[in-house]
Amino acid sequence: MPLHRLFGLGLALALLPGAALTGTPDPDALYDHELRRLHSDETVDLRERFAGQPLLLVNTASRCGFTGQFEGLEALHQEFADEGLRVAGFPSNDFQQELEDEAEVAEVCRINFGVTFDMFSPIHVRGEDAHPLFRELARQSESPGWNFHKYVVDRDGRVVAAFPSRIAPDDARLRDAIRSVL
Repeated sequence: MPLHRLFGLGLALALLPGAALTGTPDPDALYDHELRRLHSDETVDLRERFAGQPLLLVNTASRCGFTGQFEGLEALHQEFADEGLRVAGFPSNDFQQELEDEAEVAEVCRINFGVTFDMFSPIHVRGEDAHPLFRELARQSESPGWNFHKYVVDRDGRVVAAFPSRIAPDDARLRDAIRSVL
């Protein structure tokens, strides 16, 4: 195959949702943070909790049309936890669809959808005010375009795939990306 066709094919694949990404990871930018658990006084050291683990990181909002994806994210958590996958949700009001009361956010997650994976207190996920964790995810791949943007991160802290909101948790492309990091 001619070189220009290979380049074109590679470019087309890179533009597909969930395509492999090439950003060099900065583990400090990704993990050197303490975040408070959702509706709790407990803080979590992200390096202790997540470094060296395959991750699925998602920005969430409880009043979004994609909020039903919590159920699918929980299913992924249940299916792949024994293989080492850690799922974490980061509520954000950057798209004006998150509740102001953390107790209500926690209720949506835990009671309405049975979420047991890690959920943290609301943070900014895009723009100048983005939390450093999401700045690093964006540096390696892209900023979330909306709520329920999904990042698959390998054990070295490299974003291997990013998926927009419309890609549901049961989508084969997301599941294949998860399997690739286990």
